[in-house]
Amino acid sequence: MSIKNYIPNFITLLNLFCGSIAVIFAVHNNFIATAIFVFLGIFFDFFDGLLARKLNVQSPLGVQLDSLADMVTSGLVPGIVMFKLIATSINAPEIEILNDWSTNATWSIEVSWYALIGLFITLASAYRLAKFNIDEDQQTYFKGLPTPANALLVLSLPLIIEFQNSSFATDLILNQWFLIAFTLVSCYLLNAKIKLFALKFKDYSLANNTMRYTLVILTAVLLVVFHFMAIPLIIALYILLSVFENMTAKTL
Repeated sequence: MSIKNYIPNFITLLNLFCGSIAVIFAVHNNFIATAIFVFLGIFFDFFDGLLARKLNVQSPLGVQLDSLADMVTSGLVPGIVMFKLIATSINAPEIEILNDWSTNATWSIEVSWYALIGLFITLASAYRLAKFNIDEDQQTYFKGLPTPANALLVLSLPLIIEFQNSSFATDLILNQWFLIAFTLVSCYLLNAKIKLFALKFKDYSLANNTMRYTLVILTAVLLVVFHFMAIPLIIALYILLSVFENMTAKTL
């Protein structure tokens, strides 16, 4: 086996490495650094598959490794972020050690069980990735929202709070009922039986990639106009374009 067989797996491990660093930052409430490393991980996630196809070295090991890396970067991290946001919204202690480790006294951990709802995103991501691994149909399209897209959706919330300077957006995002509803919608979208077109270009013809080009152009416009607020709009646009494409295909 030549060295080129190991290159895509190394890129996948970089995804996992970035996701692991993102976990550390998320636990310490540094959501900007968390987002940066999630973005890097998602880049490596896209690049490893592209490289494997170009080098013609796809393998079952690579498929499993890719899902394991995604589970951390795009599954665990957004769950932790949502847990933190919900805990903040209800002014609850996230994790508080009540006794000093240096003593022999008994110790306990106080945690906001209410905030643990945010970790439903991690569970839904694991279920989605497991289904993806055994579903042979998802080669040219996705069933449900891909975990990287969902991770970007969740990470957009603290970024909007940090950079958009909108009191309305901040108050909405830090509303506990909004966050719980957001979590449930996120879990549904991950495992919904909605056929979403893949973003891979087999060729660059307009006829075969109308929806992809439309998404790319509108994504650029939305990012320029709305900045981080554009991310939820882009995800919604992606879903709507996919549904429209499915309806159009059925009528032809």
